[in-house]
Amino acid sequence: MGGFFGITSRRDCMADVFFGVDYHSHLGTRRGGMAAFDRQIGLQRKIHNIENSPFRTKFEHIFEEMRGTSAIGCISDSDPQPLLVRSRLGTYAICMVGVINNADALIDQCLSRSGSYFDAMTGGRVNSTVLLAAIINQKDSFAEGIRYANEMIEGTASILILKDDGSLIAARDRLGRLPVHIGQGEDGYAVSFESFAYEKLGYATARELGPGEIVELTPDTMRQLAAPGEKKRVCSFLWTYYGYPTSTYEGVNVEAMRYRNGEIMADHDKQAGLAQQIDYVGGVPDSGTPHAIGYSNRSGKRFARAFIKYTPTWSRSFIPTHQSDRNKIAKMKQIPVHELIQDKDLLFVDDSIVRGTQLKETVDFLYENGARSVHMRSACPPIMYACKYLNFSRSNSNMDLIARRVIMDLEGEAGFEHLDEYSDSTTQRGQALRRAICERFHFASLEFQSLEGVIEAIGLPACELCTYCWNGKE
Repeated sequence: MGGFFGITSRRDCMADVFFGVDYHSHLGTRRGGMAAFDRQIGLQRKIHNIENSPFRTKFEHIFEEMRGTSAIGCISDSDPQPLLVRSRLGTYAICMVGVINNADALIDQCLSRSGSYFDAMTGGRVNSTVLLAAIINQKDSFAEGIRYANEMIEGTASILILKDDGSLIAARDRLGRLPVHIGQGEDGYAVSFESFAYEKLGYATARELGPGEIVELTPDTMRQLAAPGEKKRVCSFLWTYYGYPTSTYEGVNVEAMRYRNGEIMADHDKQAGLAQQIDYVGGVPDSGTPHAIGYSNRSGKRFARAFIKYTPTWSRSFIPTHQSDRNKIAKMKQIPVHELIQDKDLLFVDDSIVRGTQLKETVDFLYENGARSVHMRSACPPIMYACKYLNFSRSNSNMDLIARRVIMDLEGEAGFEHLDEYSDSTTQRGQALRRAICERFHFASLEFQSLEGVIEAIGLPACELCTYCWNGKE
């Protein structure tokens, strides 16, 4: 994933941008970067690898190295950014959040122009932000270039640009899969993926950009360069998984949505007579916890943290590139509370079940520490399609997904013609999927939140939500 933050101000804003970018550290741990504009120095930029150290430790001396009344920064889970670009549109810094799936075709198109070339990374890859800038620069203005890029890119691109006059250009991706918030303060404007990042710095929300909308900001003005489109497809996983609990998207708070989601799952279990003899309800930390609190509150079953995740020195376990590293980190972070596990019937709620590898180790860990039974609930439906818009789950193929692999075992490729049935717990295929996963992972029972339940918990019209990973609908 990744996230960005920027400010254009009448005063030095480096400290505020430092904290604003740091508030996006939950979205990735590969690269961190900042760019600033000062009228005497011009544009400046720093990028650091943050795989082994958090953003704040790599950038704690940034105030001695850079200064500016306008600045942008990003947490990137992919390529280094922001980048400094000199082009026919001027000199500027640029960063993006999203993914370009047709990069090779776009690179070939750019290279077909006389004299064009790209700096290549290891293996011949081209930095996605470099490619984005090359596409934008084919047009006569930033607004035209950004619109053109969003038309050409298969994937998603939300964009933040710092120009060499100190102004910012912010653009939300064409279908609004990701948020872009604008905050206003006494000395200027802020742009952020997460609204709470600028709220903590004294800015109030001025607006949330619409899908495909582009604005230009100075300390005194906000000017619309492109109106929002009518079609919107906000990523539902913002609420179920990777959104921070204090975040609000489209007027819906993440933590509150997760409570509602858990309540809906508890109602379903009660109606179906499932897992009613439970000692404790718990969440697979951290993002599963609020779903579990909602489940506990509605079901009347006591909430407890049967194991604690040790986080002071470990990043989120889904971030490392290699699955073996993610598994090792996940295992090392789990510290049991034996009094809450020994001879207890436990129900856990996880935010999602993607590959299932880490979840199996978690359940084995609970049984090793004396659990009598472990019931599992997923706060979203079975994931049937690898995300092609954000790549937040690092699934390179549909067959990386546990639901797909189990269906293949049950029915072969013919089963993929019946994915809707496998998602539905009331069908024979749906029940077979759940039994097979239970047997594989030693769950006492398993249920997934329904697609209708997720949409109800979010509270937005279904037509405004991206649910591709669950039902394959664009």
